[in-house]
Amino acid sequence: MSDAVVARIEANPKYQELKRKRSSFGWALCILMFIVYYGYIALIAFDKPFLAQPIGDGVITLGIPIGMGVIIFTILITGIYVRRANNEYDTLTAEILKDAVK
Repeated sequence: MSDAVVARIEANPKYQELKRKRSSFGWALCILMFIVYYGYIALIAFDKPFLAQPIGDGVITLGIPIGMGVIIFTILITGIYVRRANNEYDTLTAEILKDAVK
C-alpha cells in the first residue's frame, strides 16, 4: 500500500473505533483468561487438599473437572473472539478499506 492510502486509513474514524474495540475486548478476554488460569495454578499451589477430594466413590478428584473447565473456558473465549471478529471487526475492516480506496 502507498503511504497516502495508509495515512487515509489511519485518519479514518472507523479505523480508530476498530482499534479501540478490538484492543479493549482483547484485553478483557486476556484478563479473564489470566484469572481463570492463575486461579487454577494458585489452587494447585496453595490448596492441594481441596483439589484432591474424590468425587463420589470413584478415583476422580475435584482437580480433574476443574482443570477440564480451564481448557473448556479457553476454547469458549477463543470462539467468542472469533465470532466477534468475523461479525463486527471484519465488517468495519471492509468499510475502512472501501473508504480508503475512494
